[in-house]
Amino acid sequence: MINSTQVSYFTLSAYFDTGSLKYLCFMIVMSLYIVIISVNTSLIVVICMHRSLHEPMYIFLCSLFMNELYGSTGLFPFLLQQILSDIHTVSASVCFLQMYCVHTYAGVQYLNLAVMSYDRYLAICYPLHYNTLMTSNKIVMFIALTWLYPLIACIVIIYLNSHSQLCGNIINKVYCDSHSVVKLACSYHIVVNIYGLIASFGTIFIVLVFIVYTYMKILKVCFSGSKQTRQKAVSTCTPHLASIFNFTVGASFELIQSRFNMSSLPKIMRIFLSLYFLTCQPLFNPVMYGLNLSKIRVTCKSLMSNVGS
Repeated sequence: MINSTQVSYFTLSAYFDTGSLKYLCFMIVMSLYIVIISVNTSLIVVICMHRSLHEPMYIFLCSLFMNELYGSTGLFPFLLQQILSDIHTVSASVCFLQMYCVHTYAGVQYLNLAVMSYDRYLAICYPLHYNTLMTSNKIVMFIALTWLYPLIACIVIIYLNSHSQLCGNIINKVYCDSHSVVKLACSYHIVVNIYGLIASFGTIFIVLVFIVYTYMKILKVCFSGSKQTRQKAVSTCTPHLASIFNFTVGASFELIQSRFNMSSLPKIMRIFLSLYFLTCQPLFNPVMYGLNLSKIRVTCKSLMSNVGS
């Protein structure tokens, strides 16, 4: 039995030799990372600098975009280094750090989307009382809860993993994740598995039920309200629903792949599915919100015209 403190590194076995194509892969991944950093940072700056966007919905969006930067930075530099490397190993400390970043990113993302659905619920169902219901103190409380809960909850699972007794150090993925390390344990670690299931499926289920409830209420108001109410709901809820769907599908791929044997799928497909929610969501969100929310779109156009003149 090998104690985890004696495991100085992990080997990531999902990488395969691409020959000279690794430089092309590096350029593609680097370009994607630059685009993600650029669009998310730009929208954060636009929201922070323009007082017309200092509303709860845009403040929550700013938190969402900051999380995209956080999650991308936890993955892409590591991914770029591994693409160029001939030996795909990672130190135990770096592996646990990346594990923490990936899991907290997913938790913050899902909770942020839930808070945004609650904000839309208040804005559409209680428009006259919105400003009294969504106060500045509530905004701070929601953002703090969105970030602090995953950051604290994931410390526990990293601690449990780092103190497990491991009988191997090969992770069959292109990055480090919790369940891959759990599967390396010498014996079935019931505490880690139960906590992992509660933290992932429990949180996802509760958040999903809450989001469905808020949108059922929104739809009820839309069907019984005026045409203007329906237009407002469609314009503000469409990008949010698309973001929830995109992230849920991507995260579900990863959860299913972690818990079940997916060896029947081609290796490149398994890599794509495991990276989807970490690479596509940070690009998908700013594009969706930037194109669909008129205030952001108009502000960006105004900035571009000012720069051009």
